[in-house]
Amino acid sequence: MEKAFQPSIKLKMFFEANKESFEETLLSEAGSVRNKIDEILKIGNIDLVNNAHRLTGFIIERQEPELQAFAKQEGIAWATHSIELSFKLEWVQAIRRTLWIFIEKYNQSIEETISVDFFHLEKYINTQVDTFLNTFFISYSTYKDALIQAQREMVENLSVPIIPVNTSVCILPVIGTVDTFRTSILEEKVLTEIGVSRIQTLIMDLSGIADMEADVIDHLMKIIDGTALMGCRTIITGLRAEVVRKMIHLGLSFDSNTETLGTLQQALNKYLIHQAI
Repeated sequence: MEKAFQPSIKLKMFFEANKESFEETLLSEAGSVRNKIDEILKIGNIDLVNNAHRLTGFIIERQEPELQAFAKQEGIAWATHSIELSFKLEWVQAIRRTLWIFIEKYNQSIEETISVDFFHLEKYINTQVDTFLNTFFISYSTYKDALIQAQREMVENLSVPIIPVNTSVCILPVIGTVDTFRTSILEEKVLTEIGVSRIQTLIMDLSGIADMEADVIDHLMKIIDGTALMGCRTIITGLRAEVVRKMIHLGLSFDSNTETLGTLQQALNKYLIHQAI
């Protein structure tokens, strides 16, 4: 019956005694990654050579939980600093090859061969290297997705900046390209904020919009209708000639209860200064 691969004190001591030689061989096997070691250390404080020793140690000493925890930690580090995954894959494969080179050297240095079936040894070591890679990539992907989602939410919030002027009046400056996706965000943010903050007057400034597609204009009108249903008056300011021309040709117009003014300043004068008076 085959024996399971057990950590060897002599094997561990052999790797420790040949640490410098291991590093030299690893660098010779590393290909293009060899020239990226200092850059990766600078970008993400990731010491590839030291981490190679850690990975090798976890495998030789059969520290499987530690190996998986290390892989997760590495995945997060590489995702955080957006380092190319191809470098990681190439580096780990170089570690695999170097590991086998030194196991062969160890085997040649002792009188008896390693007391374990070679195929069992091969299966164990390569499985652990593959486990490290799989855990690393899962951790990388999971963390990267979370980062992207967080960044997307931040961009969404920045793209719909509802600015309170007083307890009842808010300004919504809409700047840049407005597409179907962004109008959906606009709808959710505006209606939610009206409900939470009890906004009575929303000044929507469109002076930063050069053009809008027909479906976007239609959606924007529906959002304005929705604000009215919630008891909020929407004032449109800064409509550009290009947008107005398109609305005319499409036969579109705002509801009669929706007030339009030429500039944001006019709206502030009317709804703040007069209100204060």
